[in-house]
Amino acid sequence: MPWHLGTPALQRALRCLPLPAWRFYPRTGSTNDEALAWADRGAPEGCLVLAEEQTRGRGRQGNRWWSHPEAALTFTLIARPLPHETAHLLRFTAWAAVALAETLAAAHGLPAEVKWPNDVLVKGRKVAGVLAEAVWENDRATAVVVGVGVNLAPESVPPPEMVDFPAGSLADALGHTPPRWPLLADFLWRMLHWRYRLHTTAFLQAWESRLAYRGRTVRANRLMGVLLGLDARGGLRLRLPDGEVRTVFSLKEHLRAVDSRNDFT
Repeated sequence: MPWHLGTPALQRALRCLPLPAWRFYPRTGSTNDEALAWADRGAPEGCLVLAEEQTRGRGRQGNRWWSHPEAALTFTLIARPLPHETAHLLRFTAWAAVALAETLAAAHGLPAEVKWPNDVLVKGRKVAGVLAEAVWENDRATAVVVGVGVNLAPESVPPPEMVDFPAGSLADALGHTPPRWPLLADFLWRMLHWRYRLHTTAFLQAWESRLAYRGRTVRANRLMGVLLGLDARGGLRLRLPDGEVRTVFSLKEHLRAVDSRNDFT
């Protein structure tokens, strides 16, 4: 389906932002796929792809991302990493997650947390996910597309039997569905604030301060230990029962807390 610039309300929200261009698709397969194709044709830093509905949205490890019309925010932002940022690509996923968590806290008072590496939780339930994908030329990332899906209303939440981690929506937490375009504008402003600070200690501290399960016992792959925080590269530091500290850089399944605290009250 052809793209356009969106409704007048969306255009007003986005024109306040320093974005070079955006495309709104009423229906598409995947905003990440559209962004990758656009980046391949030379789209510059900051170009945005939004969709009302995705038919082939995906999350980490090929999981499906649900997208229901008018019940979610579904978009992808194109970044052009600077040469020194190739060493910090893990932070591009955290970039969107941290920005959303900060936005939800500031605009709506929600206790949002980042579940490493790519989910945003509110009251223990996943309300958003991030999928960052890089385009490589030799040993340098020439583009990173950062795809985001935010569950605004209950219609966007898949049935429990279809997911492997408890999901929820912002409406569940707030008691009402927040207006999409003002939330999007606030979110993008926060992303732009951090854009060229991803390599800094300040960003790492902001990420760690919102890290879900910090100080709690978690299971990561086949390891179980106390989640201490992040290392300088953005890896997850765990203290194992024998006292050894290990750093995890990828997960084969969802990070989960295994202590007795109930996250879903």
